[in-house]
Amino acid sequence: MVVQRYGRPHGRGSGALAVTAVLVGSLVGAGVVAGCAAPEAPRRPVDPALAVRGAAEVLTRAGSAKASTSMEMASGGTRVTIRGEGGYDFRRRSGRLRVVLPKDPAGTDAHRPITELLTPGALYMKNRGAGVPADKWVRVDTTTLDDGNLVTGGATDPAAAAELLRGVREVAYLGEVDLAGVKVSHYRGVADIARAAGSASPYLRGALTAAAKGFTEDAVPFDAYLDGEGRLRKVRHQFSFSNQGRTVAVASTTLLYGFGVPVEVRLPDHRDIYAGKIES
Repeated sequence: MVVQRYGRPHGRGSGALAVTAVLVGSLVGAGVVAGCAAPEAPRRPVDPALAVRGAAEVLTRAGSAKASTSMEMASGGTRVTIRGEGGYDFRRRSGRLRVVLPKDPAGTDAHRPITELLTPGALYMKNRGAGVPADKWVRVDTTTLDDGNLVTGGATDPAAAAELLRGVREVAYLGEVDLAGVKVSHYRGVADIARAAGSASPYLRGALTAAAKGFTEDAVPFDAYLDGEGRLRKVRHQFSFSNQGRTVAVASTTLLYGFGVPVEVRLPDHRDIYAGKIES
């Protein structure tokens, strides 16, 4: 593996439904710590919408953070949860997550943890399954995914989760709460994917534009929690999309902490990227 600059993808990736077939479809059938420095207590903003819309920009100034993710999916009376751990660098716009799929009904692990590399315009996955050799990576062009990688990888890209808040349509301030020992301001509202795509940072605009076209509804309910410095500590989005004629409800939660930690993302060498057919 070598460190590479992010380039344009070669060819188009599969659609969101094809990629989620292993991460989601088969599953349907079958103490966060605060950062080292204690931020000041949050103050009620004059304009809650302004505070929420500015969360992505504040994270860029903060630099990097550890991240924990969870994605709960419900379909046909079955609920599964996919969890991830890792970090994200908001300045370099890249991150690394270790995503763990739920156990099967027998209580055994049906799939090895998936390593995901998040970069502008592309998602890399190792241990993807679906006929991909264990030592190979899969590269997916996120601008070709029906959901813009908001749900495809089993974890919402932390930067995309924050950028989606730029499209806030309505929001209410619900007061202060304690989050893992940190006082944060709680906001609840609805974001519009198309509106977010129009004002998103250039490196995520393509993915969010794809999501605006792919989701049945542009409206995404959310709960966001900002600390005294305006940094996004937690955000929960509620998505809804169609999968083979069924509506799938997805609740994606991203937790950010440990701000300032180094996050290294090493892209796989070209010869380590699988170019063969991926099973559904």
